[in-house]
Amino acid sequence: MKILMVLTSHDKLGDTGEKTGFWLEEFAAPYYVLKDAGADITLASPKGGQPPLDPKSDDESAQTDATRRFKVDTAAQDALANTKPLAEVKDDGFDAVFYPGGHGPLWDLAEDADSRRLIEAFAHSDRPVGAVCHAPAVFRHTKDADGAPLVQGKRVTGFSNSEEDGVGLTDVVPFLVEDMLAQNGATYEKGDDWASFALTDGKLVTGQNPASSEEAAKQLLALL
Repeated sequence: MKILMVLTSHDKLGDTGEKTGFWLEEFAAPYYVLKDAGADITLASPKGGQPPLDPKSDDESAQTDATRRFKVDTAAQDALANTKPLAEVKDDGFDAVFYPGGHGPLWDLAEDADSRRLIEAFAHSDRPVGAVCHAPAVFRHTKDADGAPLVQGKRVTGFSNSEEDGVGLTDVVPFLVEDMLAQNGATYEKGDDWASFALTDGKLVTGQNPASSEEAAKQLLALL
C-alpha cells in the first residue's frame, strides 16, 4: 500500500497575528494507523519541507498516545521535515490520499490547484480520498468526472459550525467547513462536538474533528 498524505503550508491565522498550521493529532494518529498496517507513506505540502505546526496542538492538553509516539520517532520527524512540494507529486502509484486538518488548509489547500488535480485524479479513478476536521476544506472546488461538485449527494462530515464557534474563530476563518460542504450539495452530518465521528460514502472518507482522526484513517484502510 502506498499512501499520500498532504499537509498545509499555511501558518497565519487570518489577521489575528497568531500562528496556525496542521493539527498534530490529525497527522500523528492517521500516520501510525496506516504505518502499522504496513503502508508506505509519502508526505507532501504546497511549499514542501517542514509544514507549520499549529502551536495549540502541541499543548500538553492536546497530547495523545499517537502524538507522544511521534515525539520520540526520529524517522517520522525527519519525514515530516522533508515533505515533497505538491506540484512535483503525481498520483501514479498511490492507492489513496489522506489530508490531516488544522486551520491552515482553509487558506492554502482549499484553493490549491495541485491539490485539486490530485484529489480529482484519485476520485475519478475510484481510489480512496480521506480528510479530517478542517481538511474537508480541500473539497471546496473539486469536481467529479461530470463536472459537478465532488461531494454533491455524498454523506460527509468535517469541523462543525458549533465547534468553530467553540474555539472562537467563526469570524476569523475564510469560510465554515460545514456550510461549504452543504453549499456544494453534500449531506453534512455530525456527531457530538469533540467526539469521534467519521463517515465513508463510496471512496470518500471524512472525519469531524481531531478525535475522529484515528477512526477516519481506519475507515480509509478498510477501503484498501
